[in-house]
Amino acid sequence: MGLFLWFIAFVSILTLLFLFSTLGSTGRGHRNKILKNKLAPEAAGGWPFIGHLPLLSGPELPHMVLSNIADEYGPIFNIRLGVHRALIVSSWEAAKECFTTNDIIFCNRPKIAAIQHMGYNFAMFGFSTYGPYWRELRKISISKLLSNHRVTMLGNICITEIRSMMRSLYSSCAENDVYVALDMKKFLEDLTLNLIVRIVAGENQKKKIDMDGSEKWHEAITEFFRMVGVLTIPDVFPFLKWLDYFGGTSEAFKTTGKKMDNMLQAWLEDLKKARDSEKDDDGFMAQMTVAAERIAEEFPSYDADTINKATCQTMMLGGTDTMTVTLTWALCLLLNNRHTLKRAQEELDIQVGRTRQVQESDRKNLVYIQAIIKETLRLYPPGPLSPPRESVKDCTVAGYHVPASTRLIINFWKLHRDPRVWSDPLMFQPERFLTDHKDVDLRGQHFEFIPFGSGRRICPGVSLVLQVTELALASLLHGFDIETQSGEAVDMTGTGSMAGSTYVKATPLEVLLKPRLSQELYA
Repeated sequence: MGLFLWFIAFVSILTLLFLFSTLGSTGRGHRNKILKNKLAPEAAGGWPFIGHLPLLSGPELPHMVLSNIADEYGPIFNIRLGVHRALIVSSWEAAKECFTTNDIIFCNRPKIAAIQHMGYNFAMFGFSTYGPYWRELRKISISKLLSNHRVTMLGNICITEIRSMMRSLYSSCAENDVYVALDMKKFLEDLTLNLIVRIVAGENQKKKIDMDGSEKWHEAITEFFRMVGVLTIPDVFPFLKWLDYFGGTSEAFKTTGKKMDNMLQAWLEDLKKARDSEKDDDGFMAQMTVAAERIAEEFPSYDADTINKATCQTMMLGGTDTMTVTLTWALCLLLNNRHTLKRAQEELDIQVGRTRQVQESDRKNLVYIQAIIKETLRLYPPGPLSPPRESVKDCTVAGYHVPASTRLIINFWKLHRDPRVWSDPLMFQPERFLTDHKDVDLRGQHFEFIPFGSGRRICPGVSLVLQVTELALASLLHGFDIETQSGEAVDMTGTGSMAGSTYVKATPLEVLLKPRLSQELYA
């Protein structure tokens, strides 16, 4: 918001001129159409010209601000983000309309400066315009990495990395009968990063990270998600795009994007050398090479290397962040609900026993662990607000007229806490997914529970996220008794931005661990 304060007077004058000129050229017919069609109510509290941006800039988290507004205006209302209108939805009925009847209308992403400069000029398919390029990249990503079949094939890699984490945890616990304080967020971050690097770039790059350390990647990912939530003047006032040349924000985006590009480019150079020497490479980037060359011929706006790096960047960012956030919240919820933790360990003792480690084949029998992950995703979806979409033409949602170019934001956090659907919606009760809601899935077909979105742009990595989070949480609870310092509850306050995931504020997350199994199992 600091950038807005510098230019607010200047922006106000130019905006007035723009509005007067727009009203003068719009014509009576268009005004009559707007009056004729009923728009969703607009929330109070918007500032002149910049709209509701100040409300969303803190200190309260954006999804909670929007939830409070929904309590007053209902589950569908409008806010203004500069000159843009945004439709905020927090009921499953309206969300269903958006993701079914109007799905193709809301399939576009708004073009913001952060993604232009950090996401290879929208080559990342998660942020690209809906169309042939997006469909081709998504199809390849699913077939080569994210389909149920491919995820099953990745089971051994997943288990290997989880066992590596378990060995590190056990080696940190010098004495079996003594609790040791460890920062579990760091262990979980390393687990998800190592796993995604191995899947995306192959075993050789994972070994390099083991030798050089993971700090550069963690910093780059954290910085990316921080910067992607920064709006520039052109993002909210497109007709003032020229002002960005003086503001310097684009340079900050480019610097952040370059850090990640340098690491991805190094992977690509190593891959090319390996290919020239006819060495095998087992990562997604290697599989993308041929496909990227073909796509570049069909879509010459991007070269093959850019397409490859942009797609791998999508996997790196989406995979590491979602899994780390989910596991961190799950662990915190269990520490604050010890009866649930005890029941989970009882299930593990029955289904796995204490003479071996958790295996991929155990997943289908660990129904309570599955329920814990589902309940975690209900209460704390990794992204409490959906990534914005943008309507390509006029449509109707919940009886309200939605003009073309309206931004759509689904408040998953509010939608998942609907008391009409969930009894005691604020309570952590995994049992609900074994009883009343046992048939509710999270793959976008049951609109009361859509932590990964729905429709054409649903997150394609659902199967991989569930595999990793279920196995990692099961292995951790199976291998260790866990406690908090002095037996105190974890502070469940969240921290985050409008654009990124919401982490638990209590990070680093120091947890006391004591082994439950023989150290020899992890030798």
